[in-house]
Amino acid sequence: MSKVKVGFIGVGGIASVHLKNISDNENAEIVAVCDISEENVQRASSQYGAPAYTDSKQMIEEIDMDALYLCVPPFAHGTLEEDAVAKGIHLLVEKPVELDVAKAAKKGEAIKEAGIINASGYCLRYLDTVQKAKEYLEGKEIGMVRGYYLSAFVPTPWFREMDKSGGQLVEQATHTLDLMRYFAGDITDVYANMNLSLLKDIPNITIPDVTSVNCVFESGVVGHLDCSNTQPDHRSGLEILGRDFRVHIDGTDLEIVEKGKVTRYKATVNFMAEEDKQFIEAVRTKDQSLILSCYQNGLETLTATMAANESNETKAPVKISEFAKSTT
Repeated sequence: MSKVKVGFIGVGGIASVHLKNISDNENAEIVAVCDISEENVQRASSQYGAPAYTDSKQMIEEIDMDALYLCVPPFAHGTLEEDAVAKGIHLLVEKPVELDVAKAAKKGEAIKEAGIINASGYCLRYLDTVQKAKEYLEGKEIGMVRGYYLSAFVPTPWFREMDKSGGQLVEQATHTLDLMRYFAGDITDVYANMNLSLLKDIPNITIPDVTSVNCVFESGVVGHLDCSNTQPDHRSGLEILGRDFRVHIDGTDLEIVEKGKVTRYKATVNFMAEEDKQFIEAVRTKDQSLILSCYQNGLETLTATMAANESNETKAPVKISEFAKSTT
């Protein structure tokens, strides 16, 4: 394969970062862009010299693509994955991969059966500091993982509606929960408390503004995640606790604390550029192992966050396996 021919469905927000990364990649070219907003898609078309579409099915049928980026809101996936899979197009699906766990599971099966290269947009795994932490923790026993995602309110109209975004945990703090899973393994149980406490004056808001999630991992590790969209700044990260050591990822920085010793590292890579580079290389070489978060991983992180939403609704702990079965 010479250059990987890449299409985009969704050109706003996070897609703008992917578009620039792909345009800068010598092994890739943008061959089509699609968005329901005529204004936005024409802007992207002009900037990157690619045909513009407002109909995704038409674009998928008419354009010869090797790979497709799906950068649409959580509620807007429809049959996009199935449409691409039917044409044998490799996929990167931005997070969260869906809002319906059962639908996502069916999409995952279709992707698996098609044998296409697939990725989900958990870009923090591509941080060099995350990889350094992963290497440090190899062979060490973890006892607890503590995550946080504290930020300002996002004014995008659909974000404030629970049935369109899934709430901050599903749509934003999913990155932190995914990192918790990356280090501690599969989650078996969640118990969550959420409330709309401080932002009730925002029109049409139905999502919580404070969230607290306790979780148990299959490995025996216990975990906790807090998130809120009430803050004037942004902070996210996690602490991993073991006997006589602590690994702290704060944003993109890494701190390893041991008895009498503290070691700090600054990230030296653009993690989204690295994610896109690895995806293009995986497509070019047909090597799925280059992908640090496949679609199935995106489904598993989605399931954990949606189970936490269920726990909040029922005011009871939720077993992930039972929740997943109940959605089918």
